[in-house]
Amino acid sequence: MSELHDLTAIEQGASVRRGEVSPAELAVHYLDRVDDVGAFVTRTPELAVARAESLLPVPETAGPLFGVPTAIKDLNLTAGVRTTFGSAVFADYVPEVSDAVTLSVEAAGLVSLGKTSTPEFGSPCYTEPDGLPPAVTPWDRTRMAGGSSGGAAAAVAAGLVPLAQGSDGGGSIRIPASCCGLVGLKPTRGRISGFPMYGDVTGLATAGTLARTVRDAAAMLDVLAGRRVGDPAWAPPPSSTFLASCDGEPGRLRVARFVEPVIADAVVDAECVAAWEKASTLLASLGHEVEDIAVPMPREAVPTFETCWAVLTALSVVPPEKEGLLRPLTRWLSERGRAVSGPDFGLAIGAMRRFAADCLAILAPYDVVLTPTLAVPPLPVGAIRDDADPAGDFEAQKAFTPWTSAWNVTGMPAVSLPLHWTPSALPVGVMLAARPAEEALLLALAAQVEAASAWSDRRPPGW
Repeated sequence: MSELHDLTAIEQGASVRRGEVSPAELAVHYLDRVDDVGAFVTRTPELAVARAESLLPVPETAGPLFGVPTAIKDLNLTAGVRTTFGSAVFADYVPEVSDAVTLSVEAAGLVSLGKTSTPEFGSPCYTEPDGLPPAVTPWDRTRMAGGSSGGAAAAVAAGLVPLAQGSDGGGSIRIPASCCGLVGLKPTRGRISGFPMYGDVTGLATAGTLARTVRDAAAMLDVLAGRRVGDPAWAPPPSSTFLASCDGEPGRLRVARFVEPVIADAVVDAECVAAWEKASTLLASLGHEVEDIAVPMPREAVPTFETCWAVLTALSVVPPEKEGLLRPLTRWLSERGRAVSGPDFGLAIGAMRRFAADCLAILAPYDVVLTPTLAVPPLPVGAIRDDADPAGDFEAQKAFTPWTSAWNVTGMPAVSLPLHWTPSALPVGVMLAARPAEEALLLALAAQVEAASAWSDRRPPGW
């Protein structure tokens, strides 16, 4: 007998609209599903139930996810709800305003159950915040959920919420999606508003979605997408909903593929290569033309990306008297960022845009590009984190994630799909990226791939 959490998010929304279940009943069902995967840093049960009860009667204009539970990443501002940014420095910070992500979630009638765990300022590719349990994959609770949206991914994969929002500046949605056996979608640059802070001057980061199915991820993108007055840039609006694009035929596509790491001399695990080959074979069987290409971004782009990443970390304003609370990696990156002069930072942004333009020109003949998502399956907790050697920690992160940041540089939409599992039942993702602003095509292809595979029937232990 199936339970509410066995339904997809879209199925749950449909049940709410039919009156078969109330938003409050859904919220209580999920609030009762406490798990040990380190997903939440702050839970808000009273607020969630009150919010769910306020949604009745269901309006005729209710969207596909109206009344469905979700959660907000702890990097996103939530008025009246503690927002720590994954740092002890902000352990007691309660913002007075909500950001565009939170406002969009609320406007669509979703119900947040709390704030999902993230590493300090969302910087590392693992989620092991000080003083809190690490976020782990429910497929093996000794192994990491990835980062920086590790709490969000752990929550969805363990069935604590049906879908969740994340953010991605170098892979922070797609990395945990691969570790947790989920669909993780990073949309194109400018698709989702950065209101009201607009803090990423590099254009690397964006909000996105984590879900168990492509359609759920697309429906959540419909909730989050759209520009607000004052946005410095925005992506052109789609001709229809992103959810509707999942029912479209992608046609015969040209698929570029490469497996050589982009940003590090990483050794790629055989299971990750197998996942990539499996995806290639599947795409070819679906009628697409799959073609090997050389890495489209030169290794010379890596120091430029690192300069921008370090400056972004340094832009996290911390009171001088609290800098001692920062993690060693954050302090190390901030020191690197502060050492970059204003002119040098400007030159780095210009260089990064030129690297992006060259890469986009190389990829222009192709509809999508296929790579592994990660170089190895999910690692044991603590395998990367090294407080005694932050520089070594950073290099280990690059070796773990040698492809994901390339599509942050180019601004292309990219999705990690859970196409493969190791013999020991660890999930392994593959990554597809499309031309800027072509999420509709990417989602149509992802839905086609999902229909031809069997991942949606998989459940982790303890589900």
